[in-house]
Amino acid sequence: KESSAASDVYKRQEFKNATNHEGGMAAMLTGSGTASTPGGGKSIDQHIASKLGGGKRFDSLEFGVQTSAWGAGVQTRMSYSAPGAYVSPDDDPRSVFRRIFGDVTGDPGEVDRALVRRRSILDLTRGELTGMRDRVGAAQMHKIDAHLESIRTVERRLQGAPDPSSVGGSCDEPTPVMALDLQANDSYPAIGQAQLDLMLTALACDATQVATLQWSHTVGQTVFTWLNQGDGHHNLSHYDRSNQSGIDAYVAAERWYAQRFLYLLDELDARPEPLGEGTMLDHTLVVWAQELGDGRNHVCTDVPFVLAGARGVLDTGQHIDTGGAPHQQLLVTLCQAMGLEDQLFGDPSHGTGALSGVLRA
Repeated sequence: KESSAASDVYKRQEFKNATNHEGGMAAMLTGSGTASTPGGGKSIDQHIASKLGGGKRFDSLEFGVQTSAWGAGVQTRMSYSAPGAYVSPDDDPRSVFRRIFGDVTGDPGEVDRALVRRRSILDLTRGELTGMRDRVGAAQMHKIDAHLESIRTVERRLQGAPDPSSVGGSCDEPTPVMALDLQANDSYPAIGQAQLDLMLTALACDATQVATLQWSHTVGQTVFTWLNQGDGHHNLSHYDRSNQSGIDAYVAAERWYAQRFLYLLDELDARPEPLGEGTMLDHTLVVWAQELGDGRNHVCTDVPFVLAGARGVLDTGQHIDTGGAPHQQLLVTLCQAMGLEDQLFGDPSHGTGALSGVLRA
C-alpha cells in the first residue's frame, strides 16, 4: 500500500568495520563514535536531542516493544548518551503514559489502579483550555482540540475503554493494555500499537522533539502468530532461497513492520502541525533503521534506511544507491535535516559531510 504521505528517501549504507548483530547495533546510530570523536560517542538521536531538546518537558523519549527481557547490552540497545552508556527504551505503555501524562505516585499496582479510577487528565485542564481559546483564536483552537482528542483516545485504549468514534469491526470487549502480559509473544502487536500512539501523542503535544521506537532487539525470536507463522523472526532471517516458504514468511513479517511505519506516516500526515502550517509530517523527519544489510551473512554493508517526511528539506520520492558511502555521512545528513550544522559525526576517518542528493539545495 502506498501512502499519501510516502515522501521518502530510500538508501543503503555501509557500516565501516562493523560486523554481526552486535557491531551493527552499536554502530547503527552512533557511527562508531568514541568520547573523542564528533558527537562524543552519543547516538544520533541523543546528539540531536542535546541540541534541540531545551525548553521541552523531555529532551527525548524512548519507546520499546519487548526490549527488556534480555536486559541492557550491545544486542538490545541502540541509543547511547556516551560510549557504553545505554539509553534504555521503556517497553511498558502504562509506564510511558504515567511519565508523560500521569499525576499519580505509589507502587506499580497502586499506580495502575489510580490511573484507572482517576478522572481524565483532559477534564482537569478544561478550564485552562477554555481560556486559551480566546488567546489563540478559533483556527488554532481547532488544532489543539484535535490533539486533545488524540490523547483521550490513547487514554481510553490504555484503560481498556471502547473508543466511541470506532465503527464496525469486532464487538468483543477490548482487552485493556494494562491486563496484557507485556512480554508475551502474542501481546507484541497490541503493545506496539499502544507505543506508536503514545509517541504520536507526545510529539503532537510538544512534550519532546525527539522520539525513538525500538521493536524487540537483535536475534529477536518474536513469532508472528497473528500472521499464522510458527518460526521466530531471527530464524526466518536465516532461511536461504531454497526454502521458499521460509522466505515468504520473512517477507510477510517485514511487510508487517512496513505497515507499522506507514501507519506512523499516515497519522503524522493526518494531524495538523500545532500552532503552525501544514501537517506534522511536513515538520517531522522519520527514519526507519536496522543494523544489518544481510541477516543470513551477518554483514553490515548494503544496509537499507528509509527517510520520510520533512517536506521542503528532503529531496523525496527516490531510491538512492550510495555506492558504499560511509554510514557517518548519513548521520551527518540527519543532523543537517534537523537544522544543525554538523559536518562530522561518529568516526570521522570514514567520511565527512552529508550524503549528496538527499537534502534539497
